[in-house]
Amino acid sequence: MLLAFDVGNTNITIGLFDGEELVGHFRMTTKLPRTSDEYGMFFLNILNSKGIEETHIEAVIIASVVPNVNHSLTNAVKKYLNLQPIMVGPGIRTGIRIMTENPKELGADRIVDAVGAYDLYGGPILVIDYGTATTYDLVLEDGSFVAGVTAPGIRLSANALWAEAAKLPEIEIVKPDSIMAKSTVPSMQAGLYYGHMGETEYIIRKMKQEAELSEMKVVATGGLGKIIAEGTDEIQVYDANLTLKGLRLIYEKQQGK
Repeated sequence: MLLAFDVGNTNITIGLFDGEELVGHFRMTTKLPRTSDEYGMFFLNILNSKGIEETHIEAVIIASVVPNVNHSLTNAVKKYLNLQPIMVGPGIRTGIRIMTENPKELGADRIVDAVGAYDLYGGPILVIDYGTATTYDLVLEDGSFVAGVTAPGIRLSANALWAEAAKLPEIEIVKPDSIMAKSTVPSMQAGLYYGHMGETEYIIRKMKQEAELSEMKVVATGGLGKIIAEGTDEIQVYDANLTLKGLRLIYEKQQGK
């Protein structure tokens, strides 16, 4: 079995694979500092909840954009699972050619998303990840990663609203009944939802235009991506577990599969 860790700025998402099947996925917050023992006990409890002995875990792969988590997390894997984790980074086999100006600055999560989208859905493809930041990454038919756009994420924008405007409350981020809001909470929901919907549709159309790819497929992932994907025809696929699937695919490439 394979244990896959997607370490993002907000959450650590953990996927448990039995072959190609994702048999469980779990989340923990990233921002709380933890020791290797705390990480180790957390994923041992996850395995126990599924009735799985830690000896059944044959490999671990990690994609991280939070360097200060890596030491404790990798030590936890070594200590509690007796395994050397595979870290997604420069030199790892992905099947994707990074054609940007500085490939080493590209986040591991974006590489993993690109691999998952390209291998599962083909190219040319634009993959959008609605995380702490919203990222738009273009992979051509031949597997070349050629361009990316980075924008503030939906929740990041919401946090800025209620952190910087004293009278604005924290709200649930949902699609409002109407854009014609008549009170504060629906007006904020309308701004967040339709603002990001407009951003999404414009960036997709603009990237299609400049890349001259009218038939480009678009796949979205990330927790809040579902409400955007459901509201536009510009996105053909929403895959909530795309990053974890990408990690599995990258692991398999290291095994020569």
